[in-house]
This record gives sequence, C-alpha cells and structure tokens, in this order.
Amino acid sequence: MTRPPKVEWVGTYERAYPRTRVLVEGLRAHGVGVAERHRPVWERTRHKAGGFLAPTRLGRAAGSWLGAWGGIAMAEARAAGRVDAVVAGYPAQPDALPARMVAAARRAPLVVDMMVSLADTLGDDRGRAGPVAHRALAAVDRLALGVADLVLADTRANAEFLGERFGVAAGRVMVLPVGAEPGAFPCTPLPPGPCHALWYGKLSPMHGLDVVLDAARIPGTPPIRLIGEGQLDAWLGEELRRDPPAALRHVPWVPYGALGEEVAASGIVLGIFGRSAKAARVVPNKVFQAMAAGRPIITADTPGIREVLTHGRDAVLVPPGEPSALAAALIALAGDPAARRALGAAARRRYEEVGTPEAVARPLAAWLRERAR
Repeated sequence: MTRPPKVEWVGTYERAYPRTRVLVEGLRAHGVGVAERHRPVWERTRHKAGGFLAPTRLGRAAGSWLGAWGGIAMAEARAAGRVDAVVAGYPAQPDALPARMVAAARRAPLVVDMMVSLADTLGDDRGRAGPVAHRALAAVDRLALGVADLVLADTRANAEFLGERFGVAAGRVMVLPVGAEPGAFPCTPLPPGPCHALWYGKLSPMHGLDVVLDAARIPGTPPIRLIGEGQLDAWLGEELRRDPPAALRHVPWVPYGALGEEVAASGIVLGIFGRSAKAARVVPNKVFQAMAAGRPIITADTPGIREVLTHGRDAVLVPPGEPSALAAALIALAGDPAARRALGAAARRRYEEVGTPEAVARPLAAWLRERAR
C-alpha cells in the first residue's frame, strides 16, 4: 500500500497569501500531509512595490531574513521522518538556496513556486529597479530556478516565459493556477437593484488602472467601486483631483477577510487591463475569486486569461488598454441582468473545473504520490 505523501513548506514565504493557502488546502484535500516551517518577514510589508530595494530597507529586510532562517535551521535540526518534497513557497526567491540545503538534508526534491519573476515584476513591469538592481534581481531569479527540481508556474504563458527568459526546460515546470478559496469567496446570488462594478487590488501598472479611470469618465458607465492602494497612490490621487470620474468611488483598502463581502455586493467584477508583457501572461487572484463567487467578469483579452476564460461563455473579454471598449462592455452588461446571471453561473462552473484548491493542487498531489511509492 502506498503511504500518504508528505511535503514540507519551508522559509519566509507569505503564509497567508492566497497562493499559499490554496495550494496547502488543496494538497491536504488530496490526503497529502503538509508541515510548515515558517518565519514571517515579507508579511510586514503590505505592498511589495520595490521600496525595499533602498539600501536601508534592504539591510533591515536582510537582517530579519537571517534571523528567521536561524530559527528555521534550529527547527530543521530537530526534524525527523521522511518527506517527499520540500517547497520554497511564494515569494520563493529569498528562500530557494537555504531550502535547497534543507531538501538535500532531508533527501527530498526541492519545489520552487516561481509565481513571479522579481526582475520581470520589479524591473520590467513596475519600473522600480535600475539597471544594476535589475541584473541583480535576474540573477536571484536564475539562482532560484537553477536549484529547483520542480518549478511551479501559474499559467502556461508564464511557464513559456521562464523557458524563454531563463532557459528552464518545460519538463521541469508544472502549471498550477492561482485559484481561490471557496470559503473566503462563497457563491451567492447576484444582488438586486442597480448594478455596480468592483475593481480591487494593489495599485501596480500591470492592472491598467488608467484604463479603468478613463472608462469611468465616459458618460453612461455604471458605478465602479475601486479598492486598493500601492505603488500608484500618488498618481491616483492626482487623477482624482484633476478629473474625478463621475462613475468611480475609491476606497483605499479593506482587509482580505472583507473582500468576499465586497465581491458578493457587486454585480460585475473587473480584472486587469494593462498593456505590459506581464499583464498578458497572468490570471490574477481577483479573477478566480470572482469566478468562485459566481460573478460576471470583464477583463482584458490576453493569452493568460484565455487559458481559463472564454469570451461570451464565462466572461466578457475586451482589448487591453482600451477604455472605450471597457465602458461599452460595462454599459451593456449592467443593463442586461439575464446576461450577468448566465455569465456568473458559467464562471462558477469553470471555477469548479480549474480553480478550487483541489483542482489546482491535483497535478502536484499526483507528482507527490509518485514520489511516495
């Protein structure tokens, strides 16, 4: 009889981040034993926009990281029993090398959750790293990928990017969507009455916030509730002072635990609309969360999104970077309750196929069961 597989999440990964919670919950649902050896470091910075690259903040982060790994190393020295894999969870880059040492000591393969590339995110997409820092971040990415036995990516488009940018062989990459926690985003009926749209997230360039604001300025666009703060705070504040969109209301932030209520109160959920290469490759948390809640979704038509959603069947897809197309889709969908119900129900069915924790973790659980034979 095959024994139940066991895996150990180790490092300073963001334990409460949806990516980690979905994977851990999904593996446990498949009967995989998951142990966590975690010390918090990055949770203390809510928005990872790249400000920590400043020398003083980088020094403090490095000190916290060293202290965290000192505690992890002492716990590992007392560890006993076999594990079938060691996982460096998101964000994996800071932990990949010491996790490799843990994996070697436990005689287990190392799994690296490479949901984002630091060079791509902080350098290319957010523009927060100069040439020297960009090269350094790329070197950190390359090191994390190089020490991994298995690399996790969130979309096929991102898996291909890792191959093209860093030379990672396709056979070393497993694609696991980000998914969503059903308990945090329960499926509920659409609210009665006038329809409003919801956009939420970190204010980073990838999301195409300028597209949302310009769409909200077009007459006839239904109300949009925008929740978020981050890198573009100053830009957003100036835009709202300069030309406040009549259809938009900004709320700086709500706790993660309250997002389910925000989604439940909305009639439409907006995804991402940016024009960057990274925006074209991702399916963000909020899209899967809206799918879980059974909400109709409007988002940009990109290769990453097309891996999960189909225009007219379970979402409305619009060209990236085009406010007029977004406004037209919002106006049409807000005025058609039957279409909203049909799209929301189809999105929920698609979530049950690909976005539940069990569905997301299924390939990794199967890989671990092979290791446990």
